[in-house]
Amino acid sequence: MSIVRAVCKCMERIAPLRFAEKWDNVGLLLESPHIRPRANRILLTIDLTPEVAEEALNTPTFCIIAYHPPLFKPLSSLTLNNPLQSTLLRCAAAGISVYSPHSALDSVTNGINDWLAEGCSIYVQDGNKKIYASQTSIVGETFENGLGGQGRMVTYAAPVSVKKVESMVKFWLKLDQIQVAYPAGLNPEEKNITSVALGAGSAGSLVASSNANVWVTGEMSHHEVLAAVASGHVVILCGHTNTERGYLRRLARKLREEIAADGENEVDPAVAQTLEGLEVVISEKDKHPLEFV
Repeated sequence: MSIVRAVCKCMERIAPLRFAEKWDNVGLLLESPHIRPRANRILLTIDLTPEVAEEALNTPTFCIIAYHPPLFKPLSSLTLNNPLQSTLLRCAAAGISVYSPHSALDSVTNGINDWLAEGCSIYVQDGNKKIYASQTSIVGETFENGLGGQGRMVTYAAPVSVKKVESMVKFWLKLDQIQVAYPAGLNPEEKNITSVALGAGSAGSLVASSNANVWVTGEMSHHEVLAAVASGHVVILCGHTNTERGYLRRLARKLREEIAADGENEVDPAVAQTLEGLEVVISEKDKHPLEFV
């Protein structure tokens, strides 16, 4: 088994690809025909941008775990004229493979949506971290054996205010600003919120399938927001990748643990030594593409 395939096996245990949405394109999307000499780094990123590709090419990276699939639709050609295709061709030529877990990582237990839900119960007051009593349930399709489901809903043991939910979201995602839409007549300081539905990325239709008071996601269309407010729901939009990027720290830890476990169980000393020497690093160039100015 190649070292790239070994990494794929670890990722499959973290986020089984069978949990990905039917429209998605996940798994090993680019397999280089050779491994870079003396390369021992796995680079985690949300998007495989040209800047992230340069970072990989200038470091001992042999595999990129790109949350968003850089190949989504069928291609009729691969040329250097297209920036994305050029990036992939350069990676392949340099000995760098690309894997994408995308929606499988959203939905699996302890994946991105569970991480988002966790953040909607934690807040900081007077410098101290506090946790609201709450329960998390599935929104949408539920997977077998408690292995997850599409979205999440947090239900509080006692009502909280919209302002408190906003502060929890901003704290968890490390954001100074978010976009919020309030239905007419709602007092954001009043403790009248009992539930929050969440979905990473662009999950407007998913959170809308819940009966939660507040809908939290990265982005929604204009008409989705209008419909939500008209039906009495609060909408909190954080920016598409802002609802995903913070999870990379947790993914890095989980991948390191899976690689270490494989190294301990590997019978081939050479493969075990290779696994032991692998590094999992989060990209420094990956960032949300939009800024407030």
